[in-house]
Amino acid sequence: MPEHIAAAALFMSLVFYALTAGADFGGGVWDLLARGERQAEQRKLIAQAIGPIWEANHVWLVLALVILFSAFPPALAAIATKLHFPITILMFGIVFRGAAFTFRHYSPPDRGTRWELVFAIASVVSPVLLGVTLGAAISGRMGDWLEPFPIALGAWTLVLFSYLAASYLAVEAPEGPLRDDFARKAIAAGVLVLVLGAVVTLLARSGAPHVARHLSDRKWAWSFPSATALSAGLALWLLVKRRVFLARVLVATEVVLVLTGWACAQYPLLVVPHLTIQEAAAPRSVLVLLDVALAAGALVLFPCLGYLFKVFKGETAFSVLDKS
Repeated sequence: MPEHIAAAALFMSLVFYALTAGADFGGGVWDLLARGERQAEQRKLIAQAIGPIWEANHVWLVLALVILFSAFPPALAAIATKLHFPITILMFGIVFRGAAFTFRHYSPPDRGTRWELVFAIASVVSPVLLGVTLGAAISGRMGDWLEPFPIALGAWTLVLFSYLAASYLAVEAPEGPLRDDFARKAIAAGVLVLVLGAVVTLLARSGAPHVARHLSDRKWAWSFPSATALSAGLALWLLVKRRVFLARVLVATEVVLVLTGWACAQYPLLVVPHLTIQEAAAPRSVLVLLDVALAAGALVLFPCLGYLFKVFKGETAFSVLDKS
């Protein structure tokens, strides 16, 4: 039982990381792709949206690594050994992205442009490698991370994070042309998410057979894909209608459903194809102490993060329905 609580906390950390830092990565993508007469306004809005909270968002990645290290050391050893190269580049990307985001605002104009390029490149490379790493980990062949399935999942992760970011930025933008810009970006990214999602699903049959098989043969198999498709369709329709507040909720719901479907399909394996949650678990005494620490930490962490978002995001952080 303690190992399953730790595994659930690990999963929730990844979900929160996708919903927060994932959108930050996507913001960097739109910073790179900013075009047209309002490109300066778009980049300013992206910087304002990311600036106050980007460091706090990475607390979820730190938490996930701590849980993996403390509760499931054999799993961490297997993943870190076989996926050492993409994980190392991913970490460099995260560090350089954060440094570039800060330095570009305090550098002379000529050097600021260089830091903008570093920020943009790292914003693209990091989510791709995050998806590649995850794809290799669930394929059962972690050494083959350059296979079609991990690469396709990496591309899909990049587009998904861009979709998430555009839907968030449409809420952050004032009503008018700038909001329309990001709503259109969100619609384009959402359609691409569906297309690449179909490609990933097809490649999963050979690239991740364990997960693909369980997504089709378990009783709940069609519930997650159906709910995800419904959320995706409603989100796109709401974006077309510029009901951006509720659209943002549905886009985030779509991300949660995708991750939950993957976790349920992989359960009880922690590392495909043979290492289960129970087999990878640390001694019970360690797990019990870790679970207590996680519960105590949550009592501090969630109120602090809620207050942070309330201060810097105001009403847009928690709005669900359009005020109209």
